Amino acid sequence: MTAIAGVRQHARRPARGWPAVLLRVAGAGLLIATAAIHLDLYLTGYRTIPVIGWLFLLQVVAAFGLGLAVLALPGRLILADRLAAAAGAGFALATLGGYLLSVAIGLFGFKEVRTTAGIAAGLIEVAAFAVLAALALVPARADAAFRFPVNGAIPVQGALAVNGAGSSRAGFHAQIPAAIARPAQVITAALTIVALVLLGIAVAGAGPAGPEATGSGAGLKTAVIGGTTVLANAKGFTLYSFAPDTPAASKCYGSCAAYWPPVPGIAAASPGLPGRVGTITRTGGTRQLTYNGHPLYTYIGDSAPGQARGNNLNLNGGLWHEVPVSRP
Repeated sequence: MTAIAGVRQHARRPARGWPAVLLRVAGAGLLIATAAIHLDLYLTGYRTIPVIGWLFLLQVVAAFGLGLAVLALPGRLILADRLAAAAGAGFALATLGGYLLSVAIGLFGFKEVRTTAGIAAGLIEVAAFAVLAALALVPARADAAFRFPVNGAIPVQGALAVNGAGSSRAGFHAQIPAAIARPAQVITAALTIVALVLLGIAVAGAGPAGPEATGSGAGLKTAVIGGTTVLANAKGFTLYSFAPDTPAASKCYGSCAAYWPPVPGIAAASPGLPGRVGTITRTGGTRQLTYNGHPLYTYIGDSAPGQARGNNLNLNGGLWHEVPVSRP
């Protein structure tokens, strides 16, 4: 009885002890962290972008779900634990791949811009892949197989005795032989390094934020969107004003300016365009165009002329409005 009790106590412990527990907690935390970042991005601008908005919402739900699944499972490296860890690793790698494609060539008509949040999410996804892949590939312990006599006769390997009879709990440890685990871990490490290199290349080569803005007041023109005459840049992209701005200063910097690119330029005559065109000086010394005292911006969610997806959005600390043009 003492031997059987000792075997039962041994079997309750995680197959790899504290290292496996730490990997499980770290992997779940990284998935939940990337879910939180994507939720913030979704709420602060991406929800209005066709297809991309829904993909971001799907990423949030999937990352939270997988993170909680990895965290909630027993952690004894049964089959369900390994499958959850493998699914989380695959999700992190797929999400990173989508980001790299969006930065490099665009995805579903949308080209990502370089932001601190995007870089942070990419790094977290690389780390999540590495940690969760390591958890899924933890090899079998050298002492994982144990024997004890059942009814004084038949030895049972890697199982518990139940009611005095030999019985195996299928998939209790779902052990991976070291001969398979070791090469897989080397491949995982190589993929992690490649992912980091590709992330660095993609971020370094990321283009300017949003549609190209006109460089002078003379490039401004009008466009009719939804029956309203609004201000547009030379390429026909809708221009916006930000409620917290003042006639002398912009309040949109950092990630805000990545989603709402300021219109650069110098004041110039705009034949046929009513209203006052001017400029302000942004932090750093660059110039930004204003119209009737409103600093002007484009919106990253507008992928073609004639769109006004940023109108009436309450994002990045205030309301955004298309700039109406009133004919005298």
